[in-house]
Amino acid sequence: MLSLVRAALKLNYVSSVALKNAFPCSTKFNDLDDVHKWRHKPKQQYRSATRIASDSKFRPENKLKTYLLITVGSVTIGYLVLLKTSGVENKAKQGIEPVQPVSPSTAQSDEEIYRVWHATERKDLPTFKLDDVQKHNNLENKVWVTYGIGVYDITDFIPKHPGSDKIMLGAGSAIDPFWAIYQQHNTKEILTLLEQFRIGNVALEDSIGTDDMNATWAHEPKRHPLLKPTSERPFNAEPPINLLVESFYTPEEFFYVRNHLPVPVIDPESYELEIEIETPKAQAAEESKILTLNDIKALPKHSVTAAIMCGGNRRSEMTKVKAVKGLSWNAGAVGNAKWTGARLKDVLVAMGVKSDESLHVIFEGADLDPTSNPYGASIPLSKAMDDRGDVILAYEMNDQPLSRDHGFPIRVIVPGTVGARNVKWLTRVAVADNESDSHWQQNDYKGFSPSTDWDTVDFTKSPAIQAMPVTSAICSPNAGERTKISPEGFITVRGYAWSGGGRRVVRVDITADKGKSWYVANLEQEDLPDGRHYGWTLWTAHIPVDKNLKNQEIEIWSKAVDSAYNVQPESFHNIWNLRGVLSNAYHRVKVMLC
Repeated sequence: MLSLVRAALKLNYVSSVALKNAFPCSTKFNDLDDVHKWRHKPKQQYRSATRIASDSKFRPENKLKTYLLITVGSVTIGYLVLLKTSGVENKAKQGIEPVQPVSPSTAQSDEEIYRVWHATERKDLPTFKLDDVQKHNNLENKVWVTYGIGVYDITDFIPKHPGSDKIMLGAGSAIDPFWAIYQQHNTKEILTLLEQFRIGNVALEDSIGTDDMNATWAHEPKRHPLLKPTSERPFNAEPPINLLVESFYTPEEFFYVRNHLPVPVIDPESYELEIEIETPKAQAAEESKILTLNDIKALPKHSVTAAIMCGGNRRSEMTKVKAVKGLSWNAGAVGNAKWTGARLKDVLVAMGVKSDESLHVIFEGADLDPTSNPYGASIPLSKAMDDRGDVILAYEMNDQPLSRDHGFPIRVIVPGTVGARNVKWLTRVAVADNESDSHWQQNDYKGFSPSTDWDTVDFTKSPAIQAMPVTSAICSPNAGERTKISPEGFITVRGYAWSGGGRRVVRVDITADKGKSWYVANLEQEDLPDGRHYGWTLWTAHIPVDKNLKNQEIEIWSKAVDSAYNVQPESFHNIWNLRGVLSNAYHRVKVMLC
């Protein structure tokens, strides 16, 4: 929580001051929406905003705030296990007189009480001025933060947090602006934990208005109602898994959505992509370039079929072994599409860039956090410069313009890599000596030993995920479904399989008797050379079963094998990791025969 807590660093007005400091003094922002709008105003202003977000003059401070922010979102849930919250609910409820119209006697559920704690005056606690709170911004004076009208002392939590240096950036300020973005923190568990640290109330004259916080989400796109959200704000959702096997190319409406921040509003007429060469090792003749959408569309057109998979796909299965931190994805956080755009290599070669395996390509999006930092990630330059790498600046998905949820007007497609590297709403590309320093490259989307926990984790010791491991999933029948045995004594099983790095899936094995007998599925896939096999494989298997098993439950397993003969591990027990990524053990589905 502390992660959250500290990470949430900025009072409404303190937040606005920080934003102003990160932009030219002539620019005035009333709220976060103003920042988003300004970022996408015509040409010169837009270009300046992009440069400011990446300028080294602003970057060190803002990047730390970003890490803090996400550490907030990231480590908070993992650390719930470190603090015992038993008894906190009753303790917190005592002395609380919830604000109207909700009260303990009228609330429809406990959830309504948890959600108004931070907006409720605690009669049993003292009142503090914001000036008092701001004095408590170090361990010597104790570390306080505010949320709503609550004041919280999180000093004792700091030593338990591996990112304490970054958390300290939020000391003495408010977390409200950040929780307006990362609303997945507004859960019973986290709010209960936060209330454990409450020491007082904010003085009435200092209370901060939050009625306009939801304006940040006012421009979210419409989504298909069949998508099942794992979080509403930011919006993350997957389709019913049985829909995935209905089409080799996943319709945009049913393609999973993974957003880390609010979806930006971008005017295609004023859109610009900034390309910067930050290192002399690239031997470029041209150090920077600005491309409009029309400039990108004028370049040679290239298409690639590529599956995009979230690093947390199937995390919900790993959670059954032991709790992990992250969105509880089932097996639907993946989709396969035809992506069309300009090769990134063509752009870089035109600038004179030479391939160098020690260099990296950094991508930044237009989705901004409350400190004006963009979502960022990076890949090796060698991948971008490889003819077989097929990295493209995509503006079409399945022969249609990108939708807003999927990166309009431009996203980078890095075939064969984890979804986190396929940055959406692309505004900046840089060739640099080092990887992106963004949170999502340095402190997330990495795998660890099952023995590593939040007390011992060191994100610097693990490389960022690039290519994903081989995996498969059973999409039909669904878990718990009544499955009919055919007159010939078979059941039909369908699913998908995929391996990262362009490796072709060569086999999918299915069993319905816990591995005593295996059956090889029929594969549907593109006829492409190994190493460029970026699309997924759909498969179908007809499995014989004993008709005497009618009205009994069986468990179906699937495992895929790729061209390097990598195969899925049998169990999640030995690949468990605290972030719940790389979840590729056998997929198992229990069904009832009929």
